[in-house]
Amino acid sequence: MDARVKLGITAALVAFVIGTSVALADRPLVVSSRGEQASDTLRLGYFPNINHAQAVIGVGNGDYQKALGSVRLERQLFTAGPAAVEALFAGRIDCSYVGPNPAINGYLKSAGSIKVVSGVSSGGAVFVVRNDAGIDSPADLAGKRLASPQLGNTQDVALRTYLLDHGYDVKKSGGDPEIQPAKPADILTAMIKGDIDGAWVPEPWGARIVREAGAHIFLDERELWEGGRFATSLIICRSDYIEANPQAVKGLVGAHVDKTVWINSHKEEAVQAFNQEIARLLGSPFDERDLKIALTRMDFTYDPLQESVAKVAHDAYRLGFLEKEEPDLSGMFDLEILQDVLAERGLGLQQ
Repeated sequence: MDARVKLGITAALVAFVIGTSVALADRPLVVSSRGEQASDTLRLGYFPNINHAQAVIGVGNGDYQKALGSVRLERQLFTAGPAAVEALFAGRIDCSYVGPNPAINGYLKSAGSIKVVSGVSSGGAVFVVRNDAGIDSPADLAGKRLASPQLGNTQDVALRTYLLDHGYDVKKSGGDPEIQPAKPADILTAMIKGDIDGAWVPEPWGARIVREAGAHIFLDERELWEGGRFATSLIICRSDYIEANPQAVKGLVGAHVDKTVWINSHKEEAVQAFNQEIARLLGSPFDERDLKIALTRMDFTYDPLQESVAKVAHDAYRLGFLEKEEPDLSGMFDLEILQDVLAERGLGLQQ
């Protein structure tokens, strides 16, 4: 029997509770072509964020369910990657859209039982500072109060790596400059009040903070990457689910690829479709001005940009967020299904 699990979600200053999870033991089972037990359900996690726009739009308008056919799609919304990874560990979901750092942590902690099956987005992260904070160069960051969305998350690692590379003694707690983990909505409030001087945040929060908090873009993270491309979101799945349900995963990846192509060629329509679904989910839409600006600083892609993920893992290791040994990600990417989907559509990996 299905169990409803309520998850409190704060986004755009609106409380939202939604979620569906099904215990593994209670899921209807059939026999797959590979001889393992397969499910007639795919439980997908994602965030109500612009960098997960493919899922927000495609799940919301039913395109993902159409692509899955007789496999029932169930969604579960999250606001933090670690929570999504824990849900994968617990068998409450089968696949999820997450950032690179939670994906890396999940892969390493699961001894390789979580795999990346597709890329999602590139870019869309900025370092914003208050106009009156007196920050014009990296040397001006000494003694400042900064923020990131969560200790050890993708933007937090990027901020700490940037500070480390500029000679600062970065600590998980305290340090100079001090980094305070906070939810993006709380970062916005703190910036408005002048309680913090800057923050490394995902879009559209960067655009919103600039508009509402008297701030400006100190650094667009794309400037730090060759070609301006780096993974900010990936799709990960449990390897046992992939083995038992290859056609379901192919349906998911196919829907994701199709939605990626559509968004990239219909940006105006995509903003409206995304915001309509956000309004339905959260009770209030984002400001379209912020979304349109955010899209100028990010790309949607099914390419997982593996080299950038490897660098993110190296940076997290340097900062002490991973195990004592340099992380080995050699088995993290399972792209066979993605390659099949792209071949059927006459597409290449880079998008």
